[in-house]
Amino acid sequence: MPHDEDGLHSLGATTELYRGTRVMVLGASGFIGRWTARALYERGAKVRLVVRNRATVYDIFSKTMVQADVIEADLRDTETVAMVFQDFTPSITFNLAGYGIDHSERDETTGCQINAQLVKTICEAIANNRDREWPGQDIIHVGSVAEYGPIGGNLSEGSSERPTTMYGKSKLAGTRWLTHYCQECHIKGLTSRLFTIYGPGEHGDRLLPSLIETARSGKPLSLSAGIQKKDFTYVNDVVEGILRLGLVSATRPGEIVNLATGKLTTVRGFAEIAGKILGIPAANLNFGAISNGQWDVEHSEISLERLRRLTGWVPPTSIEQGIRKTANFEGGTGVPK
Repeated sequence: MPHDEDGLHSLGATTELYRGTRVMVLGASGFIGRWTARALYERGAKVRLVVRNRATVYDIFSKTMVQADVIEADLRDTETVAMVFQDFTPSITFNLAGYGIDHSERDETTGCQINAQLVKTICEAIANNRDREWPGQDIIHVGSVAEYGPIGGNLSEGSSERPTTMYGKSKLAGTRWLTHYCQECHIKGLTSRLFTIYGPGEHGDRLLPSLIETARSGKPLSLSAGIQKKDFTYVNDVVEGILRLGLVSATRPGEIVNLATGKLTTVRGFAEIAGKILGIPAANLNFGAISNGQWDVEHSEISLERLRRLTGWVPPTSIEQGIRKTANFEGGTGVPK
């Protein structure tokens, strides 16, 4: 099975099925979006990437070796979004656009427009411009663990959500819009709920990029106590998962599917594994130096029964493997390939 040297994308079971297919990716310049774009490009899809600012994305797509049709659009403008769909008529759309993860993104109106209203606009556009011969899903919408909120217990897709953040509430509204429109307009769509994603291209203030910078600089890193447990999923596995879900034919309209490894690791455990791989002295990891952030809510084990039933697959990359692949891609760590 072919793969590229950095190990980011081994071409799996989805290779031939996307070849020649018209695919729209919204939020293509984001962390997950850029790797989704690359995976689709490698699989021979006819990809249209929708971004906020064309001038800022060429370095991103050059680094990730993506060649595709790039369209600049304000995703808050419903007429513009509708025109983009009418012009291209995608067989499948991956909605990876989101607002509120970055600490600087705190405007509630924008959060509602991007995380919720945009889903409604996309569904209306798909209903009017659908490729009825495509056997897979019309839309894969990416959701978030933040939609569950701090509810505890086994996180199955049927759990009663109680989000507490602007991001979580607006993402849940988007998920519910998708379900509504799939039922009302007979659109084939899924929400893929993601958890703690890591890998190349993460924002610099996230855990793994901070650890890689500490390895480079030799300076101590202030961390929380790190006792909260997370499901750390490598970005390549997330991309493979949403592409596999895009090919599923029979589902309930607007079904929600958890996409994770099903294995919990403490934040401290993840940092210590990274520290050993990256060569960070234990004394430079200052656990307990800062308090937990709003994203550091601990959750229980995640049910993957629905993912297994629909795809026959679960994310295979271990934390050790994912950290090494990320370090190799970012360079400068001395980690062997």
